[in-house]
Amino acid sequence: MPTSRRFPLILIGAFFALYVIWGSTYLVIRIGVASWPPLMLAGIRFTIAGSLLYAFLRFRGAPAPTWKQWRAAGMIGFLLLACGNGGITLAEHAGVASGVAALSVAVVPLFTLLFGLLWGHRNTRLEWAGIFLGLIGIIMLNMGSNLQSSPYGAALVIFAAASWAFGSVWSKSLPLPPGPMASAAEMIVAGGALLLGSAVRGERLEQMPPAAGWGALAYLVVFGSIVAFSAYMYLLKNVRPAAATSYCYVNPAVAVLLGILFAGEHIGFEECVAMAVIISAVVLIGLPQWRKRPQPRLAPLEKEHEQAGSVRTG
Repeated sequence: MPTSRRFPLILIGAFFALYVIWGSTYLVIRIGVASWPPLMLAGIRFTIAGSLLYAFLRFRGAPAPTWKQWRAAGMIGFLLLACGNGGITLAEHAGVASGVAALSVAVVPLFTLLFGLLWGHRNTRLEWAGIFLGLIGIIMLNMGSNLQSSPYGAALVIFAAASWAFGSVWSKSLPLPPGPMASAAEMIVAGGALLLGSAVRGERLEQMPPAAGWGALAYLVVFGSIVAFSAYMYLLKNVRPAAATSYCYVNPAVAVLLGILFAGEHIGFEECVAMAVIISAVVLIGLPQWRKRPQPRLAPLEKEHEQAGSVRTG
């Protein structure tokens, strides 16, 4: 049947977008900040991506968010994208290797469980073991030469992961717009906040970016923010949530490999061990999700923010 043949191809393409495209955005950010001021790059990226997605959804008949929904989306967008992605962009501008910065994705589930305690969530022994192991991995990562040479960058990576996790947990109790409109609103507000932060920092273009800089911006807008996000939403509807959020394990490995191959980055032995420890901790936390039977289908946005981070920090 044509449908049965087409479905696996779509599924493979969606996972490719989630693993490879999202994993590659850390390298592309590294390329972008070589010619763009960091907050300006992130601000332009999300302003354009959010505006395009918003216009598309409105064209398809989606209702405009109410003021209450705009306010909620603005708060979550500020935490997830302005603080989360903005922090990663600043860290890479400060010299943190793209592969190390990508570990912020893997650390998000650890912080998510910790912040969940504020909303009355009780962690299992297995989850506490994962948190403890993950914290050991974070300490080991900061002992590596990459982050030791940039304490500012190390603080930004941890801050970005914590902001993303807090926003993800908080989002479940806020009146966000339905479906993808929430992400469009979040990107628009976060883009404005990042551009404001860029102005406050006194960022300015000393000269027009080269072709690589414009290419990086275009890639982040089209592939990193729109295509990959659409693939993530598709997977949330068609596979188990644990499978859809498996990018937490894969993105750091993809980012490390691409950084070594195309940016000449060097990841020391300490960082490699720390990465293995952190990803093992995330796998430990995710085991119960893989064991559970599929739950009744939630609305896409509810499922998106229920997992470890909604879009992601790259």
